Amino acid sequence: MQKPKRILIVGGGTAGWMAANLLASRWKDIEVCLLESTEIGIIGVGEGSTPHLKLFFDEVGIAESEWMPRCNATYKNGISFFDWSFLPGFKSYFHPFPAQTDDIFTVPAFFSNISARMQGYSANVHPDHYFLETYITQQNLGPIPTENFPFGVAYGYHFDSGLLGQYLAEKAVSSGVKRVFGTVTEVLMNQNGELASVRLDDDSLLPADFFIDCSGFKSLLLQGALKATYTSFKENLFNNAAVVMPTPMSAIIPPETKATALSNGWAWKIPLTNRYGNGYVYSADYITPEQAEMELRQHLGMLDSDVTARHLQMTVGRVEKHWEKNCVAVGLSQGFIEPLEATALALSFNTISGFIKAYEKGAYTNQFEDAFNKEINARFDGVRDYIVCHYKVNQRKDTDYWKDNAANPHVSETLNQILHFWQRGGDFAKNMYMNNLVGSYQPKSWACLLAGYGVFPPIESTAINTQYKSPHDMNQLADFIRRCGLNFKSHNELLAQ
Repeated sequence: MQKPKRILIVGGGTAGWMAANLLASRWKDIEVCLLESTEIGIIGVGEGSTPHLKLFFDEVGIAESEWMPRCNATYKNGISFFDWSFLPGFKSYFHPFPAQTDDIFTVPAFFSNISARMQGYSANVHPDHYFLETYITQQNLGPIPTENFPFGVAYGYHFDSGLLGQYLAEKAVSSGVKRVFGTVTEVLMNQNGELASVRLDDDSLLPADFFIDCSGFKSLLLQGALKATYTSFKENLFNNAAVVMPTPMSAIIPPETKATALSNGWAWKIPLTNRYGNGYVYSADYITPEQAEMELRQHLGMLDSDVTARHLQMTVGRVEKHWEKNCVAVGLSQGFIEPLEATALALSFNTISGFIKAYEKGAYTNQFEDAFNKEINARFDGVRDYIVCHYKVNQRKDTDYWKDNAANPHVSETLNQILHFWQRGGDFAKNMYMNNLVGSYQPKSWACLLAGYGVFPPIESTAINTQYKSPHDMNQLADFIRRCGLNFKSHNELLAQ
């Protein structure tokens, strides 16, 4: 198989234009063409990201000062969770992105106190006391330190997904990507069972040597023409719908996403420079769309507002093969996991960048197709397990939705093992590494989730409690974190620059 002369991306949106920019920046001698339909809107169930989005912009050489103002973007230090647990002292917690100060100074103290608490001692185990990004978020500080601070801090973004798609389209076209508008009416195959071309509604043909399917949930190429097998995650994750609406921005722009558990799902609150994006992700098996919209409006204090809400449907799962013959699916066409940890763009970036490496390594053949599919499936399954854990260990009993999630038996063996090692106590991180359980998320992330919910055995013996003396001075740790925080500017000031 020779190096392809033309790659056709079917579908625009953020995933399609991310793929176009990455391909154009890497393979300048291959013609990249993107077919975009004017009839299909952008799904956009979330407007947040993980630090992977920064990796993407760094890869294609786009500065924050260039794209962020165009997309009303803000910085994201992590996610605050509210009401996922009703246990005293654990009704909320902040899940930070990584900072280099964590592993050097604070994570050892965190895990040490968790181990002590598992043994029955009354140790300080709430994650909010241990991380630099938690502190700077509480102080409304942005994630970029002054030059004299020698430790790296990871961060994500909040953004308008529609504007981001438009911006990435402009950058791709300026890099030589050919943009075509039209609607696919037929997919044509060659004698080897590979994709050959697509027919448009004006009866013209668009041929290519390789195809990128970014056609959304329809998955016209991979699941449609190539009949790729789809695996549903419905038994693992109950949520299948969302209702979204904006609210006015506050004077101080917070550098965090807020995820608040409601009666039959959870609500996000995402700050942009011009508005808040809000949504309620829920299960239509437990609540009607009308009830969900009313609950969201009540949660936002918008019962009397005439702002229109938008309703969305979600299909949760993934394909078995993301790369089949001369086609790779990226974005919703390959799969979707609900937006709780804002992983959609990270999975898209991992898919297209992983494909580029595998395709080059195999001299533009399908030699590493199986290895690539195995790797991407592991990423999807790892994200699924982490999201499932949020529901499985919830500490609520107020509705059937939360009770059924806690009792759900459809949990992967990997997640069962992780929960086993957590409940067993001992060195949680070491046990995860020794048993090959570290995948999409590090032990620190699992510990933040489980400790943040208060998932610990009850303390029964006050005599044992008095015997424990932590080797870590929490006042000294808090002062260290505070002094680190002196190197960060306010979020508003950072955005203004």
